[in-house]
Amino acid sequence: MQYMLMIAEDESYYQGDDAEKRMEETMGKHMALIEEMEKAGAYVGGHRLQDADTATTIKYTSGEGVLHDGPFAETHEELGGYYIIEAADLDRAIEWARKIPVPGNGAVEVRPVWQD
Repeated sequence: MQYMLMIAEDESYYQGDDAEKRMEETMGKHMALIEEMEKAGAYVGGHRLQDADTATTIKYTSGEGVLHDGPFAETHEELGGYYIIEAADLDRAIEWARKIPVPGNGAVEVRPVWQD
């Protein structure tokens, strides 16, 4: 079964004097995780997303969509990226999710992909 691992993190972690170093360290950890997933046959795909201030949301109320700049939720954690993985079950998907580097505050949502 495929699972989507959605990474929510605080973008402010990557600001300040050592922002470039923090980003390089985090990306290095992601690259190592991708390599591990590929070797295990779990990696299907994934991408880093641009900053939340580039988002556009269509919010629906009673079936009518209204366009908004920015992400849907008012929060300090933004959707920073995602992985699509192949895992035997939820427990194995959670094991992979726990390996995702999320510095500072954040979360990883694990959700099964709808199978046609």
